Amino acid sequence: MENLCDKTAIVGIGRTEISRNCGRTELKMATEAILDAVEDAGLNIEDIDGMINYTMDTAEQIEIVRSLGIPNLSFFSKTPYGGGGSCGTIAHAAAAVHAGLANYVVCVRSIRDASAPVKIGDFDTSKSSYNSDVYWGMYLPYGLITPVSWIGMFTQRYMHEYGIQDGAFFPIAQVARENANRNPHALFYNRPLTYEEYMDSPMNVTPLRRHDCCVNVDGAVAIIVTTADRAQHLKQRPAYISGVSQGMSTNGEQMTSFYRPDITGYPEIEEYGKKIFKMAGVTPQDIDVAQFYDAFSSEIPMQLEALGFVSKGEGVAYCEGGHRIRPDGELPINTSGGLMSEGYVHGMNLIAEGVRQIRGTSTTQIKDAELSLVTGGPGVPTGGLILKRR
Repeated sequence: MENLCDKTAIVGIGRTEISRNCGRTELKMATEAILDAVEDAGLNIEDIDGMINYTMDTAEQIEIVRSLGIPNLSFFSKTPYGGGGSCGTIAHAAAAVHAGLANYVVCVRSIRDASAPVKIGDFDTSKSSYNSDVYWGMYLPYGLITPVSWIGMFTQRYMHEYGIQDGAFFPIAQVARENANRNPHALFYNRPLTYEEYMDSPMNVTPLRRHDCCVNVDGAVAIIVTTADRAQHLKQRPAYISGVSQGMSTNGEQMTSFYRPDITGYPEIEEYGKKIFKMAGVTPQDIDVAQFYDAFSSEIPMQLEALGFVSKGEGVAYCEGGHRIRPDGELPINTSGGLMSEGYVHGMNLIAEGVRQIRGTSTTQIKDAELSLVTGGPGVPTGGLILKRR
């Protein structure tokens, strides 16, 4: 496989507001975010000739093309597995533009999780793979029907295995909230989180409290990818894609891989991590800032371990007190507030924040950030990427 290091770049990012009641359709928000990204890149809508979104999107590509008047798409695809597909959209786009299948590919996710009609278990089984995957029959009939219940199983075992005490994930939630307090776009802007509030919040599913969980929102994010050569002539500083890969390991399920020999880690993340660091020619210690997929707070220390930042079982200790993961620490994380405090746009907002760090435009900007890591959702087939400033 040819090394794609720095041969493609993100050149445009766009978004809608993050809210709890957007008052419009996912299609409308998708078009708004794409137009914003096109303007950000200094392009015209006619330049867009590739598109990637999620299999879970209700805003169909053919309707987006019609609504925006895009003349033609020469490349289009979708990524599955929810937030696990976030960085996968960038992988698809990078491959497409490098291969010459398209010139400017837009990746978009439009989600209305806060104001959409309530569905059993927060998903519509008629539009998902849940109704066709045999293993769901071992969980759903017995009440294990929500993401927090699935991740709660991994977290409970992780805490038992490594002697982690109740409340140990608070610094992760606290740092995310501190960063969100500086981000006017975040849902939790200017709303601090105290230890008392965290500990007094109800258990969603033991051992995960309300403030250990992401917040469902309405919103859309769009990201434009092109070749490195084209990127040099556009409006914004390019965020070069130095490493990007997906991972799907054996004996896995969609968020319920409970029958593996060890459920205190993420083999998919270990595998894609090896690839992206090798592709970029760097090590975890070279990363200046990271946007970890934080649908739940326990996912961050487990990702730190899977990606080689720390050894197995040391992730929670690394985050203790929050000092190492704050903006002035060894590895600043989730600088926009992340999915727990900015809002859950299925990971695409993390990619946009990774780009802002490269551009130097984040509300919690890390000085001289040259390498920015972004990860996709754990517990499912997933992916990650490393962005570079040069």
